[in-house]
Amino acid sequence: MNLNPADSDFLTALELMLPKGTLAAPEPRYLEEPRGKFAGQAGAVAKPRSVQEVSSIVKACAEAQVAVVPYGGGTGLVGGQTVEGGPKPLVLSLERMRAIRGVFPDENVITAEAGAHLQQVQEAAVQARRLFPLSLASQGSCQIGGNLATNAGGVNVLRYGNARDLCLGLEAVLPNGEIWNGLTRLRKDNTGYDLRNLLIGSEGSLGVITAASLKLFARPAAEGTAIMIVPSVDAALSLLALVRDHVGEAVSAFELIHQQGLAFLADTMPEVRLPFDKLPEWSVLVDLGLGAGQDPEAALMAIFEAGLAAGLVSDGLIAQSEAQRTEFWTVRESIPLANRKVGGIVSNDISVPLSSIAEFIEEGFGALRQIGPFRVNCFGHLGDGNLHYNVYPPKGENRDNYNHSVDDIKRTVNDLVARYNGSFSAEHGVGRMKVGDLETYGDPVKLAAMRSIKAALDPAGIMNPGAVLRQD
Repeated sequence: MNLNPADSDFLTALELMLPKGTLAAPEPRYLEEPRGKFAGQAGAVAKPRSVQEVSSIVKACAEAQVAVVPYGGGTGLVGGQTVEGGPKPLVLSLERMRAIRGVFPDENVITAEAGAHLQQVQEAAVQARRLFPLSLASQGSCQIGGNLATNAGGVNVLRYGNARDLCLGLEAVLPNGEIWNGLTRLRKDNTGYDLRNLLIGSEGSLGVITAASLKLFARPAAEGTAIMIVPSVDAALSLLALVRDHVGEAVSAFELIHQQGLAFLADTMPEVRLPFDKLPEWSVLVDLGLGAGQDPEAALMAIFEAGLAAGLVSDGLIAQSEAQRTEFWTVRESIPLANRKVGGIVSNDISVPLSSIAEFIEEGFGALRQIGPFRVNCFGHLGDGNLHYNVYPPKGENRDNYNHSVDDIKRTVNDLVARYNGSFSAEHGVGRMKVGDLETYGDPVKLAAMRSIKAALDPAGIMNPGAVLRQD
């Protein structure tokens, strides 16, 4: 694979093909990622306004063998949006393609361009008295195209699934510049290989998503939220089963919160009101979305009383207003911000089977204590088995003092995840940060198939080189 830089000669020729103002010098925001672990480079940033312009850009890059780095909201956490070395690529930003092309309430479908912010899609659904349930802390800045390219998860996966589960059809530009018109709104379309699901989660390595048809849902008539203290992770899992016994699939989120995360909030974000004066070792945030005529407060009280009787909860708070619901969710959504302020040594986005979670957490704590006196903040989406298992230096110490331990920590956690038949990347993707992990822990047959697919669709290797699969 011999790629060429997006140099002045290439950019001059490309500029003649495109409307004025499509190409721009790369501002720093296009070359950074949120955690500051990658510093990218680019010859220019292209900001097309239509799928036809995207097609022209990608076709020109394919002919000149210039790398293309699709760019959404820039909120990815594994370096998928940055290229650090090699010939300077062309960054392709979808930010000008933000249109909501259609809302079909009777079909429970919305069609949006890839540059539309997640919050914009949510608001368009609300206007149609519908719900688009994908919910992320970055929803004001992340884009639908990026959500699909990374198969984003979030807090509502338990009930509604990942981004993949919310997509019916795609419009995309393939690595040769051809436009795939797969923007179907059909629920049933059994016509061969599923190119939609191939592109979702491919992180821009197989093409550029330009628009999507997305599933909408009826809005819950009544919502309720509670935070409950549990004596252990095992008790939290038993409580989840109890919640489902009471309300079935009406449980929208079930989030595990560790004492360390609340302590980080108290230390770094005192403006966030914590629910308990004494920080519990383990607590869960439970969110329900019920139908007309159902009372979420009564349902949560019945759950609490049953949990109390079974020894699964010891205390709790049920939100009495929308403002209090917002307070509870602010606690959960502020934990990653507090984590960032503290400064982690290693951040792990992992998943393991539900029945193994408690054992995994305890064994992991013990294994990490053998390496160093670390603080571990274990929190996340307990209902779908996704934990953020993040490691921090002792209080008062700088994470840089433990750079020598990074590889040991990663290997210890990932080896343990593999032993429990889990995944080293639950919702953040592979990007460039975890390419080596995929090679170490991925199934070799799957990896070979992935490389064959990449070679077939992108023989020149121009699409986001080095993301997901190592660049030759």
